[in-house]
Amino acid sequence: MKDVVKEIEGKVVEFGGVVETITDTAVFVEIPKERVKEFAKWLYNAGAFLKTCAGVDERSINSRFAVYHIFGLDEKGIDVVLRISSLEGEALPSIANEVPAAEWCELEARDMLGLHILGHESKPRLVLPQDWPNAVYPLRKDVPYDYRPPSSVENFGKELPSEVGLPVGPYHPILHEPEYFELYVEGERVVDVFYRGFHVHRGIEKLAESPRFTYKTIPFLAERICGICGFVHSSCYVLTVERAAKIEVPERAQFIRSIVLEIERIHSHLLWLGVAAHILGYDAGFMHIWRIREPIMVLAELLTGSRKTYGINIVGGVRRDIDESKKKKALDVLRNVREEFKRFVEVFTSVPEIMKRATGTGVLPKDDARALSVVGPTARGSGLRRDVRKDYPYFAYRLASFKVPVYSEGDNLARLLVRVDEVFESISIVEQLLDALPRGSIAVESYEIPSFRKAVGAVEAPRGEDVHFIITGHGRPYRWRVRAPTYQNIPALKIMLRNTPLADAFLTIASIDPCFSCTDRAVVIRDVRSGFRRFASLFEGRRYANK
Repeated sequence: MKDVVKEIEGKVVEFGGVVETITDTAVFVEIPKERVKEFAKWLYNAGAFLKTCAGVDERSINSRFAVYHIFGLDEKGIDVVLRISSLEGEALPSIANEVPAAEWCELEARDMLGLHILGHESKPRLVLPQDWPNAVYPLRKDVPYDYRPPSSVENFGKELPSEVGLPVGPYHPILHEPEYFELYVEGERVVDVFYRGFHVHRGIEKLAESPRFTYKTIPFLAERICGICGFVHSSCYVLTVERAAKIEVPERAQFIRSIVLEIERIHSHLLWLGVAAHILGYDAGFMHIWRIREPIMVLAELLTGSRKTYGINIVGGVRRDIDESKKKKALDVLRNVREEFKRFVEVFTSVPEIMKRATGTGVLPKDDARALSVVGPTARGSGLRRDVRKDYPYFAYRLASFKVPVYSEGDNLARLLVRVDEVFESISIVEQLLDALPRGSIAVESYEIPSFRKAVGAVEAPRGEDVHFIITGHGRPYRWRVRAPTYQNIPALKIMLRNTPLADAFLTIASIDPCFSCTDRAVVIRDVRSGFRRFASLFEGRRYANK
């Protein structure tokens, strides 16, 4: 660790920058704007992955706007947080040419804060809707959290290609958050893809800055970022706050958090395998795998009081303990699920139609996966051994023995098999941690959170690395940035879908296990020769496999 930090410090000085802060898990640096591209390229060539970037309105602190580029040196287990700043109206450099994964988060900073980032001036909006008025930037501190601007027509017809139409349905937006894929096809093969998301952006980061929330109540908000990974997000939030405030969490609480995280991973992967079976037309498999999943959901309720594992994370620990009777029940459930799942996998992977459809489709080459800094099974299915539990151990994972499944093929089957292997590994992790559960308290009784501390937290969600960034404030975060795994993986779909048979496009989209805040999927299919066009749900796509 010391050698790595020393090397980083030397490079920062070489590029004319300064090291602001060094913590146990991160180095915060600032580089002159004219040298930022070079420094980012050096980090990338040194093996760093870009985790995310966060735009911050710091005018009340230092009269400036800032962008924090968060890099992770996975092999070294340390983050490098690169800060660049400007006065209002001044230009900031983009690092997207040097680090392609920066494209989305830079566009988001431009949309939400009105930053002038060179090279992104004429690109379409990423997050803000078309009817959002110009010069209203929601993450600026002078915009109230509950402000609802009047709709504007000044941007319609300017940013989206004229041939793209926004689908209304097949689901009502009150019940489902819409997102939009347009697949361009020649015959039965996809030749290009257009994606537009963020249709129902909920403003959770902004809401956390409001008087309605405090450090203690934000876990409630974090849990509702995702319908499957609620405990992941609350864990990542409390981990980040605890790092910023240097709160020592009791070891027993860290074990309990790790146990619940793995239970969440198991039920998420089993759910996904059922969805994959359904998309492939194997509904018997869909029903069997969800039957196997049900005892895990019951176990989640036994340990946390909720099938959704809500309400047990707090800053400084957890609310619920695991007694001996719950421990025994959990071990019995895990033993039975392992045996049933093993039998299911033997049958599932012996169905020729499934293996044929999944093999060689939706390919994401390793170099592209690296350039886009993809995460989770999407990365591990393309030969990247990336797992936060191993690379940046947190909670009790440093004491657990487990393998990180990696496949080099980069196709839909590889991503499927990663999840299959991870179910077995997660069962083993929970068993180990239950057996080794230490005695002691489950929460810190009192603590203080100083203002304007910075920290990065990362937790391995079922879909991949979940990243939170915090600048602490008075009673609540000054800035809270959340980067979910799907945000990092969606840009890779453009590569994965090209040259894929239309029948397998829906499985390819599903293969990253996309979470649009628990939405259903809407897809537009357009034949580039005939002009034929229709809207289809992700599940409806099965019909194309049967033509």
